[in-house]
Amino acid sequence: MTKEELLTCIEKTKDADSCCEELKEACEHYLTAVGTADEKTAAKALIKEAQEDVCSIDDYLGFVGSDAAKNIFGDALPGMIEAGQKAKAAGEKHCLCDACQNGAKIIAYQDLLK
Repeated sequence: MTKEELLTCIEKTKDADSCCEELKEACEHYLTAVGTADEKTAAKALIKEAQEDVCSIDDYLGFVGSDAAKNIFGDALPGMIEAGQKAKAAGEKHCLCDACQNGAKIIAYQDLLK
């Protein structure tokens, strides 16, 4: 992965409907800081926030199995549960939402940001 590709992942994390406000703000701050003296500090904050907020596949499965998920996702929920179970069986470690999938790349390739 290149830094430019990782910047795209940061944009996708920020723009994901599933992204929490704290991670969204950390992404925005980092993207604004790229190429400035603040980039390194913003990168550290982004990495820390991603590590705190990116959920595991077990967290995902726990959530999609909850009553709250029934109210949010309705008829789409059985497919989401099945996708999560298949992903876990295939070795996936992270939640399947866009924010977590792209956020996991921020963590995995954090050396490109330092």
